[in-house]
Amino acid sequence: MEYVELGPTPFNEQCSQVSDENFALQSPKEMKAYMNQLKRMFPEVAKSKTLSFAIKWFPHDFGTYGEVVIKYIPGNEEEDTVYHIDHNLPAYWDNEAKKELGIIQ
Repeated sequence: MEYVELGPTPFNEQCSQVSDENFALQSPKEMKAYMNQLKRMFPEVAKSKTLSFAIKWFPHDFGTYGEVVIKYIPGNEEEDTVYHIDHNLPAYWDNEAKKELGIIQ
């Protein structure tokens, strides 16, 4: 399987930084909330046998960081869906994600 990186949070939201004191606790929460938001936005992924959202960790000079990715099988008929999702990512948290993160009640 291949993957496309979708970021750790919506692109106009602040995300935890590797250098933050609470990064190891906060970053996984943010990525889980983001992944759940993407699942709400793109329910076709849950119905697919060849696509899936996941959290992937990457090494960095300052420590390991994570991103939400979409995994897919290259050449599969659903590969276009991957690029549709990549080009239609949310800019901000939705209300459900805000609740999940404790930003709103």
